[in-house]
Amino acid sequence: MKKNIAEQLLEMPNAPLVIEEVQQALAAERSLRRHFYEIVTEDQKAEFINGEIIVHSPVKKRHDNASGNLYILLKSYVTKHQLGYVGHEKLMISLTRNDYEPDICFFQQDKAAHFKEEQTTFPAPDLVVEVLSSGTHARDRGIKFQDYEAHGILEYWIVDARQQTVEQYHLQDNAYEPINTFDKKQHLQSIAVEGFTIPVKAIFDQQVFLQTLAGLLE
Repeated sequence: MKKNIAEQLLEMPNAPLVIEEVQQALAAERSLRRHFYEIVTEDQKAEFINGEIIVHSPVKKRHDNASGNLYILLKSYVTKHQLGYVGHEKLMISLTRNDYEPDICFFQQDKAAHFKEEQTTFPAPDLVVEVLSSGTHARDRGIKFQDYEAHGILEYWIVDARQQTVEQYHLQDNAYEPINTFDKKQHLQSIAVEGFTIPVKAIFDQQVFLQTLAGLLE
């Protein structure tokens, strides 16, 4: 059986020294994280990831279009059926070590009912959507994928606005299992948002977006 990191560490003769070094590094990281909270503003899209403050560049039109369309569709459906709360772009989720501002996130009603109007950081949501860009591609598929998985986020979508596809992952037995990569000829059904089903093309095509929105609001 493969040993976990803690078991491997405990077999090392210099384990106490390694642990002390890690503790010192994490203490410095916590100090920087407090500084991050002090300097980040509502005008910025910024994240704190493994001890680094990352300020995001402006997005391309196709990214903004995909993110905006999907947010409106999801927000409209969730609001109509009183299923919870949908955040967009600059809503910060605070996990054990890192702080992220996903493109879209959804909280089921049992969590959303406790949110306050002046709240600025939020717990792990039930669905996260990240729209790929050249600057975020590695993190969306790497550290964010791992962190969302480790914190029990039920569902994760990775949207590729260039290819017009959506990858859907479902948390099962504490690990993300790929459901499918959906293209614009297919329909996508959420696991975390009960009853939410849309044509993938509605995320990228304005005419299909309007038709889908009208259907969701009927």
